[in-house]
Amino acid sequence: MASREVLAGGAVVWRAGAGEVEVALVHRPRYDDWSVPKGKLEPLESTRVAAVREVGEETGARVALGRFLARTHYRVGADHKKVEYFAARYLSGELRPSHEVDEMRWLPVSAARAALSYDRDREVLDAFTALPQDLTTVLLVRHAKAGSKSEWDHEDDLRPLSKNGRKQLAPVRVLGTLYGAERVYSAPLVRCVATVQPVADDLGVPIAEEKLLSEKAYPGREETAVDRVAEIASAGGTAVICSQGGVIPDLVARLATRSGLSLGRHLAAKKGSVWALFFDGTRLAAADYLAVP
Repeated sequence: MASREVLAGGAVVWRAGAGEVEVALVHRPRYDDWSVPKGKLEPLESTRVAAVREVGEETGARVALGRFLARTHYRVGADHKKVEYFAARYLSGELRPSHEVDEMRWLPVSAARAALSYDRDREVLDAFTALPQDLTTVLLVRHAKAGSKSEWDHEDDLRPLSKNGRKQLAPVRVLGTLYGAERVYSAPLVRCVATVQPVADDLGVPIAEEKLLSEKAYPGREETAVDRVAEIASAGGTAVICSQGGVIPDLVARLATRSGLSLGRHLAAKKGSVWALFFDGTRLAAADYLAVP
């Protein structure tokens, strides 16, 4: 029988305990093991969506996704399984026992490490503890595709999203939900505002204008813009910010350099893409790039 690759998503679900962070482990009666919640991707599903869905199915918990932690590879019979894991902050919910998971335990990290059945899960837990757990998330979005500039006869700031651009809104909206978005900001351009309007509508909040994050205002005031993003991050929770391609790579690079974080030389920022930035106070601690189709 030919080997096939099976893709899965999982998460280290955490909450603040009495003096120490606690993480959720699940017991699977089929294997009689204790593991980190995870499960196979459904058709056309991303690993992030799968991780949140599987956490809900296996633990009953509603979570806000955090940073990427690790990727594991192992064999299950003839199949090759690849699992991507993320941090996930517990929000609410209680276990609903099923034939797949009959028990869940909240354990301090040290106890969880000892209770896990597999070394690969311990490696994921080590990745989780490598940084502070309670990081603030900023989703920095490049606006979706807009109509051709050469075919637009009005002020460029008023140029709307194209048909293909409107198709990119759904993935951005999903990411806002996965990461537990609470606040929305945007450069004052029609295409930027329109890109994050569905997120704001879901939350029932206004979009705060950030002129510094437009290509017109950014040059010459780069460090002031970096300070502003750090200020937004320091307010806590999860913020969504929409900006432009002439701003985002340099802004992310400056945030990383200021924090001593290496992200490589070329920082992508395709239209509709998202940088998930994770801050410890005002210091950028981690960053994940998500290219939206």
